[in-house]
Amino acid sequence: MTEFEPRIITFLCNWCSYGAADLAGVSRFQYPPNMRIIRIPCSGRVSVKMVLHAIRSGADGVWISGCHPGDCHYIEGNFYARRKFVLLKELLEYTGLEPGRLQFSWISSAEGVKFAEVAQQVIADIRALGPAGKLVKQLPEVA
Repeated sequence: MTEFEPRIITFLCNWCSYGAADLAGVSRFQYPPNMRIIRIPCSGRVSVKMVLHAIRSGADGVWISGCHPGDCHYIEGNFYARRKFVLLKELLEYTGLEPGRLQFSWISSAEGVKFAEVAQQVIADIRALGPAGKLVKQLPEVA
């Protein structure tokens, strides 16, 4: 029997975390290929609807990563993201999904090693939870 390999949708800030992913790739830092990266202008632009759609569409987890607090190119977008993140975790828990299926991090464009390490940790955390499976049907519809 093969080990469960989670599918993870990853939303990366264009200015910081996406640069870190690029640096990790160029530097050949190893991390599993379980992620599907979506480049966004700012982590603060990730909506509840985007996260719920990703999970309803078959993702076992979602990882959002943005600039460090105080370094956002849009001044305070990452602070908005942090507030949404807390509420989203509570929403997932309320619906019966493990809040660990949603991960959040701050990674600057110069931290390629950190990106690879966090990617490995996110994948390991979600792999330990197992497939999202049947619980996804309990997620609320968001217009």
